[in-house]
Amino acid sequence: MRFMMLMIPSGYEKAAPGTMPDPKAVEAMMKYNEELQRAGVLLALDGLHPPSAGVRVSFPNGKAVVTDGPFAEAKEVIGGYWMIQVKSKEEAIEWAKRCPGAPNEVVEVRQVMEMEDFSEDVKKAAAGFSELKEKAAQQAGV
Repeated sequence: MRFMMLMIPSGYEKAAPGTMPDPKAVEAMMKYNEELQRAGVLLALDGLHPPSAGVRVSFPNGKAVVTDGPFAEAKEVIGGYWMIQVKSKEEAIEWAKRCPGAPNEVVEVRQVMEMEDFSEDVKKAAAGFSELKEKAAQQAGV
């Protein structure tokens, strides 16, 4: 089972472009990341720039509208993520509990939808998804 662990740091929704994390916090997080890797459960991970450096594309009336960050209505934003592969939701939660998060941080654990999770009509609509995903990974050199 694959799970995404999303880091949600309170206050990051208001961070200025170029805001960098504390080096000591990064050191602690690197130890955690290495532990995930040594356990063989880590598939991918990345940190994200603050929303003030991003954009949102919405589709009111079916037409794309681009809005520059920061986003006044944002209450929670993602600061980074880990993609892990474990045997159960409980194991994913145990890994999230080991994260050296600060008091202002929350880790949300969400299971990735696998093709076998879908109904037959959804599987039919998604025909070719696995091949598309595989080609994208090859192009990315993964």
